[in-house]
Amino acid sequence: MLSRIGERIAGVFRASAPDPFVLAVLLTALTLLLALTLGKAPDGSALTLTGVVDLWSADNGVWAFLKFAMQMCLILVTGHALASSPPMARAINALARLPRTGAQACALVALVAATLGSLNWGLGLIAGALIARDIGRSLEQRGVRAHYPVIAAAGYVGLMVWHGGFSGTAPLKMTTRPDVLDVLGPELGSAIGVVPLTETILSPLNLIVTGGLILLAVLVMARLHPTNTGAGAAIEPFSTFHPDPAPSPPHAQQNKGFLPRLLEDTPIINAVLIVMIALWAWRYYFPSSGPSGITRLSPNTVNLTMLMLGLALHGTPSRYVEAVGDAATGCAGIILQFPLYAGIMGMMNASGLTELLATSIASASSATTLPIYTFLSAGVINFFIPSGGGQWGVQGPIAMHSAIDAGVNPSKMIMAVAYGDELTNMLQPFWALPLLAITGVKARDIVGYTAVLMVIATAWIIACLLVF
Repeated sequence: MLSRIGERIAGVFRASAPDPFVLAVLLTALTLLLALTLGKAPDGSALTLTGVVDLWSADNGVWAFLKFAMQMCLILVTGHALASSPPMARAINALARLPRTGAQACALVALVAATLGSLNWGLGLIAGALIARDIGRSLEQRGVRAHYPVIAAAGYVGLMVWHGGFSGTAPLKMTTRPDVLDVLGPELGSAIGVVPLTETILSPLNLIVTGGLILLAVLVMARLHPTNTGAGAAIEPFSTFHPDPAPSPPHAQQNKGFLPRLLEDTPIINAVLIVMIALWAWRYYFPSSGPSGITRLSPNTVNLTMLMLGLALHGTPSRYVEAVGDAATGCAGIILQFPLYAGIMGMMNASGLTELLATSIASASSATTLPIYTFLSAGVINFFIPSGGGQWGVQGPIAMHSAIDAGVNPSKMIMAVAYGDELTNMLQPFWALPLLAITGVKARDIVGYTAVLMVIATAWIIACLLVF
């Protein structure tokens, strides 16, 4: 039954869902209209069309994600390059040969993506996409009929658990006094105080919620794979999305002199950069005091680590540059769409729309329902502000004020915001862009399946928020 439901919902999305770029433009237009009708300028005056456009085009609007977009592009290309190195390719191919059916493939991909996503969102995103791609290819090469879009969708589930994991922005931003004061301000920050990870990420609530989400992702994605894989079934294999590419011409070596060959085709240059990054990595991951870097990974640290490993495993600069070049074409969606979502976030924040939505929900809640309504409102806000840090900066103070007024434990409210932010990633294509580039599928191919998982996950999270 679940498989049939998934196929029908996926069919609806395929027939009606626009390209992610079109969706980003439509959300931009909707936010502009909402800002004009419901929002106010930062000085409290009514907004005009030119005023809203100014908010959209400001440095903290459409240009706010430039650094972040570059980080995402580097995650894409360094992850690609690392996976295409001979040792990693052999390891991934060995893992890709394990599934014997499409359902097993979905379960394995979901397990890898969700487990790594709970450690670090970037790691889960890139690893889930790479494993999904290579398992899809392996199944087709072995003659196993499997529906590749479901496998690709399973590679995205790490973004449904990330905010309850060790890279979750909201919990991490509440662990140090400077971060607390920066987000909440001096008065509210002093009233709330520092909230240690033992009360958020490592709390019984989160261990049960996130552990349950990982288990649900594995079981649901396996059940969503079509059960009828016979000759007449509507199965789309890997080759539907990855037609055989033309072979790349071999590099011409005859025109290289001795010095270019020495520098480009030997490990000398790679070794220089590897040593530099290794010195940083040793001090970061194994500090003489303080927590290990493994517990505080960020896009920058993930990128540096993958760069070091990729350089080492490819061996020579020419091989690594070629691998990065093969991966760079996948950055097109990131480059084009991230500025649009930054503009949406700028309009939402500066016009007061986010605060209006969050406070309206909080005012209609009781102590019992406040975490649930906060969770649901965070899911809505995530469509317009798909950055966990950006959303916490706006919704965090409102959630903490509400917690004090209603007598709700602040740690529970922190996680309610985190759960809402991560949940609707299953419908929001913003974070899927790197995965789409790697797997070759379109957003409309996977969102029907992730939507089914999202509905089931919603029920699970609400139940846990009521019980704990």
